Amino acid sequence: MAFRDKDLSTPGSITVDGRQLKRYHIDQPEQRIEPEVEKAAYDLLPALLADVMEDGTPAAGWVVLHRGADTGAYLLAYTWMFDNAVEVRVAVAGQPALDCPDDDPAHFVALHRPGMGCVWELSVLEHERAAWVRHMLAPESPDLTDYLSDTRAEGPVGH
Repeated sequence: MAFRDKDLSTPGSITVDGRQLKRYHIDQPEQRIEPEVEKAAYDLLPALLADVMEDGTPAAGWVVLHRGADTGAYLLAYTWMFDNAVEVRVAVAGQPALDCPDDDPAHFVALHRPGMGCVWELSVLEHERAAWVRHMLAPESPDLTDYLSDTRAEGPVGH
């Protein structure tokens, strides 16, 4: 399969169990994220999130919901910890090669492999690292509001 860009959208931040999370959706014109896939992913999200650490790091991060070109769907929850590190927890659906029980893209299960993202998802990670430094680490006074409003531009993602 030839490599190509996919479409990135930013449907707005949400708060889940005390964590403020930016949202990113990745799909392609012929395979948009179906409402049932989105609902199943966000229903699972609270169980996927790491516990809020009491280390002074704001309870913040971002979520990527990625609809694959086949039957797969991927939910990645990235949370900041220890002031400057990221933890990720991943769930997958519709991908029997990753131990999913079926090919239903709305049937998410936790991924127990140490994956942290594919080339499309990692472009969001690049932006989030820079945004965290820009708004939380470099300034004399960290600004969580500015961090949460600083999202990667919508549109093609991949290259």
